[in-house]
Amino acid sequence: QVQLVESGGGLVQAGGSLRLSCAASGRTVSRYAMGWFRQAPGKERDFVADISWSGGRTRYADSVKGRFTISRENAKNTVYLQMNSLKPEDTAVYYCAVDGREFDTNLATEAVAYWGKGTLVNVSS
Repeated sequence: QVQLVESGGGLVQAGGSLRLSCAASGRTVSRYAMGWFRQAPGKERDFVADISWSGGRTRYADSVKGRFTISRENAKNTVYLQMNSLKPEDTAVYYCAVDGREFDTNLATEAVAYWGKGTLVNVSS
């Protein structure tokens, strides 16, 4: 079993930056793609970014391309999301996820094996 704990959320002004972290415990996640999703009030959970098990490939939602950067440190069992140039529309609960398929390059929503409990990001205008 894997437990995921997100941290780094908070209140920030538009144009500011935050760095989210997601630490996994229970077993190593270094062989699995990981990613971030977000859910704004009254909306569905949406894909934000993912990273392959090796860290060599990343993908981003169009809405965050050029502003957000996903990275991982397998030695620390941790994935990060650096968020720059934040906008009020980025306000949401951000969730970390681990794909259940070993050595896969892409994280697929239907293949997510573990979810974190989320961290709130609130961007004021």
